[in-house]
Amino acid sequence: MSKTADIRLPDPSRWKALAFIALAQLMVVLDATIVNIALPHAQTALGISDANKQWVITAYALAFGGLLLFGGRIADLWGRKRTFVVGLIGFALASALGGVAQNQGMLFGSRALQGVFGALLAPAALSLLAVMFTDAKERAKAFGIYGAIAGGGGAVGLILGGFLTQALNWRWTFLVNIPFAVVAAAGAYFVIREPAGSRNRSPLDVPGVALSALGLVSLVYGFTRAESAGWSDALTIGMFVASGVLLLSFVLTESRVKSPLLPLRVVLDRNRGGVYLSLGLAIIAMFGLFLFLTYYLQVVKGYSPIRTGFAFLPMIAGMITGSTQIGARLMTRVPARKLMGPGFLTAAVGMLLLTQLEIGTSYAGLILPAQLLLGLGMGTAFMPAMSLATHGVEPRDSGVASAMVNTSQQVGGAIGTALLNTIAASAATAYASSHAALGARNPELLKLQSMVHGFTGAIWWAVGILVVASAIAVTFINAGRPSAGPAVGASGSGSADGVEDEFKIPVVAH
Repeated sequence: MSKTADIRLPDPSRWKALAFIALAQLMVVLDATIVNIALPHAQTALGISDANKQWVITAYALAFGGLLLFGGRIADLWGRKRTFVVGLIGFALASALGGVAQNQGMLFGSRALQGVFGALLAPAALSLLAVMFTDAKERAKAFGIYGAIAGGGGAVGLILGGFLTQALNWRWTFLVNIPFAVVAAAGAYFVIREPAGSRNRSPLDVPGVALSALGLVSLVYGFTRAESAGWSDALTIGMFVASGVLLLSFVLTESRVKSPLLPLRVVLDRNRGGVYLSLGLAIIAMFGLFLFLTYYLQVVKGYSPIRTGFAFLPMIAGMITGSTQIGARLMTRVPARKLMGPGFLTAAVGMLLLTQLEIGTSYAGLILPAQLLLGLGMGTAFMPAMSLATHGVEPRDSGVASAMVNTSQQVGGAIGTALLNTIAASAATAYASSHAALGARNPELLKLQSMVHGFTGAIWWAVGILVVASAIAVTFINAGRPSAGPAVGASGSGSADGVEDEFKIPVVAH
């Protein structure tokens, strides 16, 4: 059969499917921040010690980050729709367990289960978009919506978490996931029609699963432990060494086995590699910002949890505008690197404004415009990044390629929280030591000034990280603009002479 005859008609239910996929993505993303707001209340209610409270966050991060590649491969093997629905149902049940938790063991266990099912759900959602939207212009709009949710969902979690915790109680930050999941699962079951012939039925690479999971768990836990125990802690160093050995063994294994968990062709393509690396770096900067602004607004400015959540609205508005009005409209007209590079730089300018934070800084005069620039820049960059994540892959690899996006985000988030928080703490300590005289006169003022000094010192690092992310996007990514209509097959990774290839979207034939 000719290639022309292989072009399939667009799925008539694709836009309805997008609504349920976006709802599921929103649930997963906001869950990462909604629990942070409720954590102090949950800790008091269940008698969780200060030493153990980190496991509410860490249990989820370890399971989610460690199993993402496995989840992506299961989606390719088992079917993306089936994996998506099972992930939603499992996530809802795990959330219910957390909502009725009677002790810390139940809560930690529920968070780990959320991470397991989230690792199934997240790559299945993104890969469904990749195989359902094949027209370039429609794909741009779909990924614009998805990118806005991926970028802004964390801030939505702050608003929702603050409202639920204050108006009801901390248990509702878990229980609220149930209606999200039920609606998304029911809609997906009846609406999504996964294209035929897109599965990868090769045998599961068990050594690859074990090595990748253990390697990623060691890496995420290493950064998580560094935040509390320090970078010189023996176990922290041991985790990093173990992670390096395990991930190197994973790469060697994948280069030799017949049916690898992660085909190296997925990550060695310069466009996809550029996306994974630049997006991971950008997430490092963003997670640090969420952390610092939350503490700044609540501790320094005295905002309530709900008011803090609403204070992040300008960033959400910027992300939605950047994704749907800038990124989606220009994606079919200009190469992706000309959106991602300037997008990350615009975000860096917004971050640069925040290096001027002081105790008495005006929200409207500095924080609001900084958030708008950050949101616009990130939204503009996220949209083509999400789309390029599956650029040129064979349909049978789309689940694993999608999982790599989530892996770069999850690892980036763990690194960002630990690295930037450690930098901020060190800078705050140094400031307090050099201003001891002020502390003798006004210890509370010195505490706040030291905290803000630490935040601005770490934000300078975030500015530099975003600039590097922009440089990587411009240097590595050379895919041209998408063609106006559907394309057959997949493009290569870039021509040898440096001329931009046409960004062709793979089409799955029935």
